[in-house]
Amino acid sequence: MIYWLLAYAILLLHLAFIIFVVAGGLLVAWNRRLVWLHIPAVIWGLLIELMGWFCPLTPLENHFLRLSGESGYEGGFIEHYLLPVIYPHALNPETQILLGTIVMMVNALIYTWLWRRGTWKPNH
Repeated sequence: MIYWLLAYAILLLHLAFIIFVVAGGLLVAWNRRLVWLHIPAVIWGLLIELMGWFCPLTPLENHFLRLSGESGYEGGFIEHYLLPVIYPHALNPETQILLGTIVMMVNALIYTWLWRRGTWKPNH
């Protein structure tokens, strides 16, 4: 039971990280110091997507799933959990580039909005 809980706690952490990567700039509007966490998270998320890597949380999650008696899954978190909901087809390099581009565009829009309203300026 403990391994199952660990696996699903990691799954929730994984999902929270993805949400933070995509929309964490909105938290920067609330607390500018979070930019020092958000920018590296965005860079890591982009590297994962654009380089075709898997997040290290995926093998850890699979490890605990196997220890709990469940089978792990092939591929990455996004491919296994999110793509079946969002896209009818399997993850491929073109889709990963699209997802990475969406992450860049969403964050560029958020940071442009923050900069224009004076909430965040690079020299502060």
